[in-house]
Amino acid sequence: MMKEEGLIGRKLFLILGCLLLMWTQNCDADDVCSPSPCGSNTQCLSREGRPVCVCLPGHWGNPLAYCQRGECAETSDCPSSKVCRDYRCTDVCASQCGQNAQCTPRNHVPVCTCPPGYTGDPITSCRPFNPQELCSPSPCGRNTRCEVVNDVPTCSCLPGYIGQPLTGCRHECDSDFDCGSQSKCQDFKCVPVCTSGTCAHTARCEVSNHRPICSCPPGTFGDPYNSCHLECESHYDCPAGRPSCSAGKCIDPCSQGVCGVNADCRVKDRTTPVCSCPRHMTGDPFVSCRPFEKADLCVPNPCGANAECTPGHDRTGRERPVCTCRPGFIGDALVSCRRGECIEDRDCSYDRNCVGYSCQPTCGVAACGRGATCNPRDHKAVCTCPPGTTGRPLLSCTEIPAPVAAARRNGRLYYLRR
Repeated sequence: MMKEEGLIGRKLFLILGCLLLMWTQNCDADDVCSPSPCGSNTQCLSREGRPVCVCLPGHWGNPLAYCQRGECAETSDCPSSKVCRDYRCTDVCASQCGQNAQCTPRNHVPVCTCPPGYTGDPITSCRPFNPQELCSPSPCGRNTRCEVVNDVPTCSCLPGYIGQPLTGCRHECDSDFDCGSQSKCQDFKCVPVCTSGTCAHTARCEVSNHRPICSCPPGTFGDPYNSCHLECESHYDCPAGRPSCSAGKCIDPCSQGVCGVNADCRVKDRTTPVCSCPRHMTGDPFVSCRPFEKADLCVPNPCGANAECTPGHDRTGRERPVCTCRPGFIGDALVSCRRGECIEDRDCSYDRNCVGYSCQPTCGVAACGRGATCNPRDHKAVCTCPPGTTGRPLLSCTEIPAPVAAARRNGRLYYLRR
């Protein structure tokens, strides 16, 4: 050790002597490295007439004494967590990151990060993180509020403002015309013009030029700002001329045009209109009434089935419809007529005749005279006085008195009294 220190001292002495000679211009600049003042594994370089000792490439150490071969020539010669500095593999994170920062070596590169709960520049210094710092400076626009929710800065408009919080918020309105037709501007906000209490609770509220107009609904009366009331609550609240209460208003049911032209209308039970034609008129009272005609006596037909109606008169002379059965029919014309047995004699047997559409015996009652004999023949009654009688068989036959002789003369029968 003492020997090495002596060697170094002698070399330093030579260097100082050479420098002194150069100063006095008695030392040659080209000989400053001869003999070499440097240690082993070094080389001497002349710089401005002075010797400069450096380690040989791939070596490190004190060039004035001794340079030893290094661990590496380049970073790839070292593990991924180290780098090659001065031919030695050193920790890549040594003095690379700031205070409180974490250093993670990745492929010979130091990666500086602040640990959880810290923030800042990991190259210079990390400090404890305050979540409220996310809102300073605020990332939100004007007239907004920044709040940290779950470590995320959240922007919202201040009360009374609307818009996009990230770009800026504004008043919802500055005048009524910034609001819709049914709203007005109040405290920089658009609010409905018609709200509870603006008008009476039974009144109607309408908006004109962003201002309320109160009125009582049709059929009601009163002050629309205080109270509106109905004209009626029941039919009995209404006068005779308008006896029906409808939707709180008294009305005349017959004034609604429910009846036809020229028809009469009367109100039943205060609510029901009853339409009818006047006594001298006829027609549909819901459509039109017209003056009465004779033909109208049979419209609608008051007679029964298979009966015909004709205008006529009753015993007092008043016009009345007269019902008769159609030809070939019999029965009660007011109820129903049925087809008869016959229309003419040939529809009946030889000993009967068609009377009133019914086949009646030819030798019926009063067909021949009193005491005469009736024999039907081809729908005709043949009347003869029976033997022992005489007379006119269509009128009467009488018994022949005795003694009377009969004589025939010129085809006639004479009776002679004895």
